[in-house]
Amino acid sequence: MNIGEASKASRVSAKMIRYYEQIGLIPAAQRTASGYRAYGRADVHRLHFIRRARDLGFSVAETSDLLSLWNDQSRQSADVKRLAQAHLAELDRRIDSMRQMAETLKALIRCCAGDERPNCPILHILEQPDNGGPESEARTGAVARRPRGNRLAKRAPSY
Repeated sequence: MNIGEASKASRVSAKMIRYYEQIGLIPAAQRTASGYRAYGRADVHRLHFIRRARDLGFSVAETSDLLSLWNDQSRQSADVKRLAQAHLAELDRRIDSMRQMAETLKALIRCCAGDERPNCPILHILEQPDNGGPESEARTGAVARRPRGNRLAKRAPSY
């Protein structure tokens, strides 16, 4: 089947299929004589596995680890369980972080009159510098990001 058919069968977009192939999450597809990608049932089964793992919030790296375990018939289920438990702990951390953000926003919204005056406590709090305490460093937002170097250091400040 071609990439469109594999996409429809696995419910993974053709763009993501090409990306997963590029990063090695799936093996390179067989090619037809005319150069088109050709996929079989095993490829669609692997794509379905990847989609389900990604739907559960596993990162690409974690999904790769899960695929390795899935393909290893000598695996121990304890290894899979450890990976899932670590992922659940990270999800719980993110949920707590989002709850804290929501509570802070609720408090700020209650403090804002929302009238025609320019004074706004929400903007006032946002403009304040962090106090540098442990909470300001621990919070990474709702979605943990991997470090990519110091991208901001190369930009000029925008005031």
